Amino acid sequence: MDHSVKSPVSFLAHVGRLPRKGMPVVIQADPAQRASLAREHGLAEVRSWRADLLVEPWKRNGVKVSGRVVADIVQECVVTLEPLENRIDESVDGLFLPEDSKIGRLGFEGAGEIMIAPEGPDSPETFSGDTIDVGALAEEFFGLAIDPYPRKKGAEIAAAAPEVGGAEVEGPLQRKLRALRDKL
Repeated sequence: MDHSVKSPVSFLAHVGRLPRKGMPVVIQADPAQRASLAREHGLAEVRSWRADLLVEPWKRNGVKVSGRVVADIVQECVVTLEPLENRIDESVDGLFLPEDSKIGRLGFEGAGEIMIAPEGPDSPETFSGDTIDVGALAEEFFGLAIDPYPRKKGAEIAAAAPEVGGAEVEGPLQRKLRALRDKL
């Protein structure tokens, strides 16, 4: 996670004294946050974005964050360049250990104390202080769930531009590329 850039949906959860049953956190992105998310992730629009998370104690001093991020997004079809609506519904899982914990200092390989299920969350990340940006974590899972090559049903990429009477027919992608080439 790149901590130098603040997430548009940043939400700092105080983890100093978590209840044993965990602390629920709901993040509902407002219009300005949704516009920032769209810009950052190369989307035409983010119509809705919501993360429902549970922040709970894990092991001795660690923190587990789990839940879902659900969003309605609009992307550009890679073939036709038409708007394409998609729904993101992704589970969020993260484990965190304080930087100064013994396990954190030894490194996860050498500690031998942490067993991580292959299909479970990634290796724990470290945090300092008593807050974790659970919004940034949810945004990370949202970003990974976005289809990098969205395609409208039935839209196919032609192997070559079709010819009509000896002249090539230009599709929307070719027109956009030619316009860019002409600008350069």
